[in-house]
Amino acid sequence: MRETSIRPALVTRVLPGSIAEELGFEVGDRLSRINGEAPRDLIDYRFLCADEFLELEVLDSRGTLHQVELEKDYDEDLGLEFESALFDGLIQCNNRCPFCFIDQQPPGKRDSLYLKDDDYRLSFLYGSYLTLTNLTVPEWGRIAQMRLSPLYVSVHATEPEIRSQLLKNPRAGKILEQLAWFQEHRLQIHAQVVVCPGINDGAHLEQTLRDLAQFHQGEVPAVASIAVVPVGLTRFRPVEDELIPVTPEKAAEVIAQVQALQKQFRRSLGSTVAWLSDEWFLMAGTELPPEAHYESYPQIGNGVGSIRQFLRAFHEAAATLPVRLDRPRRLTWVVGNAVEQAFQPIVQRLNQVENLTVEMAALNSDYWGQAITVTGVLTGTDLIQKLADRDLGDGILLPSVMLKHDDARFLDDTTVADVAQALGVPIDSVDGVEGLVAACSVSESKLLAAVARSPIACQ
Repeated sequence: MRETSIRPALVTRVLPGSIAEELGFEVGDRLSRINGEAPRDLIDYRFLCADEFLELEVLDSRGTLHQVELEKDYDEDLGLEFESALFDGLIQCNNRCPFCFIDQQPPGKRDSLYLKDDDYRLSFLYGSYLTLTNLTVPEWGRIAQMRLSPLYVSVHATEPEIRSQLLKNPRAGKILEQLAWFQEHRLQIHAQVVVCPGINDGAHLEQTLRDLAQFHQGEVPAVASIAVVPVGLTRFRPVEDELIPVTPEKAAEVIAQVQALQKQFRRSLGSTVAWLSDEWFLMAGTELPPEAHYESYPQIGNGVGSIRQFLRAFHEAAATLPVRLDRPRRLTWVVGNAVEQAFQPIVQRLNQVENLTVEMAALNSDYWGQAITVTGVLTGTDLIQKLADRDLGDGILLPSVMLKHDDARFLDDTTVADVAQALGVPIDSVDGVEGLVAACSVSESKLLAAVARSPIACQ
């Protein structure tokens, strides 16, 4: 990466009580160099800032350059947060996978929805998946030198011709060589296999899982875990693609196939190694594996064991629920219909609180054209269309996974305020189990304050 492409890192937050605050850093400042080097990303920033003696070059919001020298403890954080983890721009994807969710969206939405991330740095920092098809020799060297491990890799197939067909990229066929490179350098990946019926299922899926399992050996297994995920399709995908939706029958077939391999892997490798995402069991209408099946939950980001983990976390958090509320409240909890049956015990427990009534609204997404929908992809359009004629009680409990992480927008660019106004009720965005339990435990005085802050109350 040429240094001329590196932009000074824009500071968006200075943590209270931090070294940066003591030095006088302000939001809007730009960090350009650390000990004479321009950091290209958050990885460089953390590495360079680990030293005890630092010389910083900082541009303030007026464009004035400042030289700052400081001494601190080794590895002590400066307390800065930045606009982006990448100061030299995103490394985008050079594949044309027909199942790519980005290509299955309608046009005209916010620009960030169309960025095709295939950046190894975001994989290391945040667990996003990459394909390894666009890495240059220097970038491979940087991964080895800085020990950027584990990375998260979309494998999909290990047979060169099948993977090249799926990614529409002749460079995709080198995946086994690349895995051998990780093994040689004692670095790890977590692998993902998106199953597309008629392309990489059946014998191809078995070959892929067996090939990957061969790298789950030694003190530092190159393949730490594998997630098997069903392809997700929307009504916006190109009509000429070759993809077939996963049916309940196909889901049951894949479950049986992978579970047979899991037994073999446990005997030979001491680990399940390859896990099925929860969606398979929801689509097949079969019971989820027990909590112990998921070992250390290495693929939780892929929805592998997320329902079991959510249920366990709720069971623990439910101990803090009050016996009764000081006035009657009736709330509507919106979720994707994929989890409708799995989350019934949560609704039952919440309704044991005197004066509290929680009704689940389990929705599919007509916006995406999906009969079975996970909670995170429901849109504001879905909520407005499907809840318009429903008595929603005192308000909606909205899982925050439906929203963009740093603002109140859904995947269709509608906002919480849009939905609240259309439905005429307050909306409480709840973050995980803790947020759900807290929202259902709120006293009347806190409730009135929350309603006053709600988008609908401001209209």
